[in-house]
Amino acid sequence: MRGRTVLVAGARVSGLATVPPLQDLGAHVLVTDSDAGAVAKAEALGVRGILQDDLLANPASFDDIALVVTSPGLRVDSPVLAAAAGRGIPIWGDIELSWRIDRAGLYGPPTQWLVVTGTNGKTTTTSMVASILESAGIESAACGNIGLPVLDALRRDPHPGALAVELSSFQLFWAPSVRPEAGVVLNIAEDHLDWHGGMDGYVRAKAGALTGRVAVVGLDDARAASLASDSPAERVVGFRLGEPSVGELGVVGSDLVDRAFAEHTSLISVDDVHPAGPAGVMDALAAAAVTRAIGIAPDTVADGLRSYQVGPHRNAVVRTVAGVTFVDDSKATNPHAARSSLLAYDRIVWIAGGLLKGAAVDELVVEVAPRLAAALVMGRDGTQIAEAVARHAPDVPVVTFSTGDDADVTRVAEDADVVMQAVVREAARRAEPGDTVLLAPAAASLDMFVDYGHRGRSFADAASALTDSDVVDGGEQS
Repeated sequence: MRGRTVLVAGARVSGLATVPPLQDLGAHVLVTDSDAGAVAKAEALGVRGILQDDLLANPASFDDIALVVTSPGLRVDSPVLAAAAGRGIPIWGDIELSWRIDRAGLYGPPTQWLVVTGTNGKTTTTSMVASILESAGIESAACGNIGLPVLDALRRDPHPGALAVELSSFQLFWAPSVRPEAGVVLNIAEDHLDWHGGMDGYVRAKAGALTGRVAVVGLDDARAASLASDSPAERVVGFRLGEPSVGELGVVGSDLVDRAFAEHTSLISVDDVHPAGPAGVMDALAAAAVTRAIGIAPDTVADGLRSYQVGPHRNAVVRTVAGVTFVDDSKATNPHAARSSLLAYDRIVWIAGGLLKGAAVDELVVEVAPRLAAALVMGRDGTQIAEAVARHAPDVPVVTFSTGDDADVTRVAEDADVVMQAVVREAARRAEPGDTVLLAPAAASLDMFVDYGHRGRSFADAASALTDSDVVDGGEQS
């Protein structure tokens, strides 16, 4: 790349992380974005910046570009990428660039990549993998979709010997060369169908995690399990909540057991896994599988799982008021993720809504209807959830909240926080002692909030402002 022009499409976290390595390679870096502030941040790194509209207005701008490095969220048909593809310019994602730089040894010997993907549980599993690597004394980092760009992890000193890499379907789509030492597909449910053009495209993208030496699949998920037969990996391993067969990890009695990398080895008690419940156990089995794949000892796997701490906004109790528990699972950004939380509690005042991204909620509502005391919905696609509850649980009260202009992405913190305060007050009014007020949106957050973390903090702040009388008086009224 020395002396050649590389266009970085997208000047946010992942895009800006590509700039220093491209400079180290001697490339001439040009960064484009639709936001002038983002372009200015790129220029502060000592590279040229150009607004997307200005780039597209001058087709000759593409004449000297040898490569486009795209942010993962940009679709194939986005204007800049379509223009580049029309001229035959190669397009890589930031993960593809990271992989090639790592294989080339730019910052040190090639690193072992342990890749985690799936519709739900990616962040928890990746964090568990990182905890196990730390217990093993391996210089490592959790990176990728979890927050830290892979390129930033590769540039660390000392150089990492292994990486726990969370990858989204977008990142995998733009990274066809990645061949991890071990990769896992946890599960596959409807999500990002609008981006991938349907379920088939989404599944194909996820299957990119299974192209390395060891492929691991969740056997209790039909779609994930179906990928095992087509994986080109040297070895395919499965995990399940039930008793494992040879070549699998699973649960025997009260223990997580490895029958894939040992004849029959107990790893850890179910009671020692956090977060508790089936979803947490499945994530732990997946983390154990990919780390056992690189030879980490059973006792070390157990130590890493015990020391793992659950991250925020993942089924976290934020407060109990007058016998009502308020739980933040803002990370449940699709129906499949929300299901795990909804099935964990007996009687729920459900707070839901946001961007469904093409996913359907009818099956979820049918399954959880007996647990619902009320449903409070908000956001752009909140009415779809409200209508599903009305169809399948007509006796469940539904209250719909509006931002005032749900047709547009607001991202106005003050407006979103005001709506959340009203939602939580209404939830408290409808709850009774022993109930759980559960924020499990089943949808993405970007129609109202900066991100799912902002949504979770807004919920927690609103719950913290409640008094006992908000619940007690409300319960009497309802």
